[in-house]
Amino acid sequence: MEEVATLNDALIAVTTQIDDFMYTYILVALLVVVGVWFTVRTKGVQIRYLKDMFTQLTEKKHVEGERSISSFQALMVSTASRVGTGNIAGIATAIAAGGPGAVFWMWLMAIVGAASAFIESTLAQIWKVRGSEGEFRGGPAYYIQQGLGKRWLGIVFAVALILCFAFGFNGLQAYNMTSALAYYFPNEAGDGVSMGVATGVGLVTIVFTAFVIFGGAKRISIITSIIVPIMAFAYIALAIWTTVSNLGEIPAVFALVFESAFDFRAIGGGFAGSVIMLGIKRGLFSNEAGMGSAPNAAATASVSHPCKQGLVQSLSVYIDTLLICTCSAMMVLIFYVQSPETAQGLTGMPLVQLAVDNSIGEVGIHFITFAIFAFAFSSLIGNYFYAESNVRFIKDNKYVLLVFRVLCLAAIMYGCLNSFDLAWNLADIFMGFMAIINLVAILLLGRWALKALDDYSAQRRAGKDPVFVASSIPGLPATECWHLDEVDDYGRGPIKEYLDEALDPDAPALK
Repeated sequence: MEEVATLNDALIAVTTQIDDFMYTYILVALLVVVGVWFTVRTKGVQIRYLKDMFTQLTEKKHVEGERSISSFQALMVSTASRVGTGNIAGIATAIAAGGPGAVFWMWLMAIVGAASAFIESTLAQIWKVRGSEGEFRGGPAYYIQQGLGKRWLGIVFAVALILCFAFGFNGLQAYNMTSALAYYFPNEAGDGVSMGVATGVGLVTIVFTAFVIFGGAKRISIITSIIVPIMAFAYIALAIWTTVSNLGEIPAVFALVFESAFDFRAIGGGFAGSVIMLGIKRGLFSNEAGMGSAPNAAATASVSHPCKQGLVQSLSVYIDTLLICTCSAMMVLIFYVQSPETAQGLTGMPLVQLAVDNSIGEVGIHFITFAIFAFAFSSLIGNYFYAESNVRFIKDNKYVLLVFRVLCLAAIMYGCLNSFDLAWNLADIFMGFMAIINLVAILLLGRWALKALDDYSAQRRAGKDPVFVASSIPGLPATECWHLDEVDDYGRGPIKEYLDEALDPDAPALK
């Protein structure tokens, strides 16, 4: 056991160094630069088309088919991955490690990052592909291959995503599920749960996860479209109740946030562990804007124009950070104001549980525990969905997929038995590699998403329901979808079906 502990400490030390270097010198600059660049180039698409983000949610599937999914279902798959334990334990970790000001930097990154989310998801729609059963697939690996013509780089991204989501993030979600039970079943040391409980949680989670992932994308989208809205509304209701019942503390909470956010002396003293770094890092883990994950879900939606799903995915960033993360932050920060000495000695799930206990009593702890399990399970499913799409990109073979699914289930068990610091470090590192590759790719390909946005805006100004035709953008690299002669499983032309009412038959692109 002593050798295992020593190896674990060594791994934590090494991964911490890699983690700090990656975020301090590379990723933060890329995230900010790309987000600001696309905010300017799109003229603030994430703000000026806020209304359209909501109207697109009710759009029916553009191409009917047993395996195709709607815009709303694709949103729920991506939100299932975004809205996970990062919204609860991650926010508490950022506040505990970086200070209350980390919340401000999460808010700022969400608004700026929503532009990056729009671009990457629009690109995923443009270069999506059709599966053998009529479903759509896509994501950064696909638009890197088709848009940049570099399959090898697409494979590198796909491997990074698989490591990140199937093993890094899913291991972390499983760890957080297990740690939520420390309140009920503490181990002898008092710093976690017993090995027996952790093993039991792992086995039960594996059984439920296997049931869903062996059922395919349609079952995944149905499960997530039920779990995510119910748990999100319940969690938001709890946070609102906590906030309203402590209205007198709100001025002190915001004072704490802004005072910490702009404490430049503390920031300069150690940037790698500063409030800005922790805010951006945990914010990225939570909302995933620009990271290259959500495009894998965005590509699966059946819509009439790529920008429609790009806008929907921008909304998902807002739902995640500006709404749900803020709910977590309010509960924790009220606890900080009321019981600063107790709060400052805690982190992760124990901090959230005691914060809720402080506001509404022990019943809050039970609810948070249940919410952690529901959010974590939906994230496990959403994360698997992303990883499977990239496994199929590398090698679409049923035996390869079977082996991959078994390894995913093994990663869940490993996560349940993992340590706190190592779990977060591995997730951060894998996420960083993914994000760097994707941010460079969308910088290189972004002009095509901008041209698609111009096409969308022109049709909106003309009072039309925007419909996209690939040939309407001169020079666009070859796409598998979005052609006038494209037909679905029922022999209909999905673009032609809307052609008369949505497009000008005299448009140059159609002559």
